[in-house]
Amino acid sequence: MSLVKTIKMLCDERKVTFAEVEREIAISNGQIRRWDNASPKSETLSKVADYFHVSTDFLLGRTDQRYLDLKNTTESDADKKLHEIISGLNDQEKEFLITTLDNTLQLAKSLAKK
Repeated sequence: MSLVKTIKMLCDERKVTFAEVEREIAISNGQIRRWDNASPKSETLSKVADYFHVSTDFLLGRTDQRYLDLKNTTESDADKKLHEIISGLNDQEKEFLITTLDNTLQLAKSLAKK
């Protein structure tokens, strides 16, 4: 699957448009469509990957694995990836993430006691 088609699939899943993604990651309007004929800069590709919380290898079709495999990473690698993910979120998304993580941790602790 091409880069643009992969991004389109991710947009459809998240119910956003190319224009919304472009605005959110601060790239020019219509930029994603131009990647059918030209390659993006690695920095821009990383921004798109961070926005969708997928790897750049997934975007490029080099792997079917969407997410970072934390099994073979160091704590520092995991910290960097979490920072990248969080830095790509707006304030509302960050608040939602924190609430979700807090609820998940409380549930895990509750289940562990049983």
